Amino acid sequence: MAESTPSLGVAVIGYAFMGKAHSHAWRNVGAFFDTPAIEQKVLVGRDGARAAAAAKRYGWQESATDWRKIIERDDVHIIDVCAPGVMHAEIAIAALAAGKHVIVEKPMATSVEDAERMQEAFAAASARGQHAIVNFNYRRVPAVALAKKLIEDGRIGELRHVRASYLQDWLTDPNTPMSWRLRKDEAGSGALGDLGSHLVDLVTHLTAESITDLSGGLRTFITERPTGDSGDGSIKGSGGSGPLETVTVDDSAWAHGTLSGGGLLQLEVSRFALGRKNEMTIALYGERGSLLFNLENLNEVWFFDGQNDSQEQGFRRILVTESDHPYVGKWWPDGHIIGWEHAFVHQFAEFLTSIADGTPSSPSFAEGLRVQQVLQSIEDSAAADSRTVTVPA
Repeated sequence: MAESTPSLGVAVIGYAFMGKAHSHAWRNVGAFFDTPAIEQKVLVGRDGARAAAAAKRYGWQESATDWRKIIERDDVHIIDVCAPGVMHAEIAIAALAAGKHVIVEKPMATSVEDAERMQEAFAAASARGQHAIVNFNYRRVPAVALAKKLIEDGRIGELRHVRASYLQDWLTDPNTPMSWRLRKDEAGSGALGDLGSHLVDLVTHLTAESITDLSGGLRTFITERPTGDSGDGSIKGSGGSGPLETVTVDDSAWAHGTLSGGGLLQLEVSRFALGRKNEMTIALYGERGSLLFNLENLNEVWFFDGQNDSQEQGFRRILVTESDHPYVGKWWPDGHIIGWEHAFVHQFAEFLTSIADGTPSSPSFAEGLRVQQVLQSIEDSAAADSRTVTVPA
């Protein structure tokens, strides 16, 4: 990019788990990718002392507690929303109205209605040259990007079955205290929105198909938890000491459905799968071949070529660490693995490039809205004793 291009000022709203991950990406994106220059202007959080400490640690020029004042600043061009889900719509819509580019952490919103309002706000902002994305960063894992290319090249053929699961175990201890992630009025949903949103996005992104109908269910295994400080609720807490509070979100969710191409779909998410720390698996079985990916082994994808491997047993492991693989050439010499945090860098590099080139940014708000519609359909099915429902087109 031309050195004369003015830097884009970035503000991140939220300093905890996702704020830390996003800060890491903003700090490194320009060092490894040829993107417009950015400046880490301000980190925003409700707790002034914690926000200030995080800003200093993560390389921000300053901290603040009032996001409304930040979106009015002329030196801030990108608003990156890492706040709890209930705040996404209000902040994103206000930021778009103020002329900013916007990134929103997944899930896009806590309701279809809020997601629709966000998409409407972006449609108006897009006409003014603004960009916005939902941060479904797992699209940017090199192995997932390679899997997408194999599918586009016809190596899988017509899909027969897709199985996707995202399993964690950080809530299995009943003494793990309450957090905003366990309150529906703040998070919108539990495992379904937190983990299921990633699965729905990856399935539709990889297959280039929509989910047409489904039946699903929700389960909350521990309905009350002690109050206490577990940080942002993304990891196990030290144990609550206060009175019990009702958990108002799901601990696990499942769905069976149909893809627009006729293939069958199975989804499963849980924060109660003891022994599974962060296992997201996607398996696609087609007429010509099959693909397997597991986030806990994110530098590899497994491929079975049904046209050439039919006389062999088992899948072929592809280690995605070569310079000609997606994104990898920007990092280390061939054969050197990368980690979970790199997907955020790749996502922000794509976003900055689309701003510079004036090309559409993705994952778009329209795509985020479609994910929200699928999640709502699972909730609707669960409320109707797992009756099959049609997903809005």
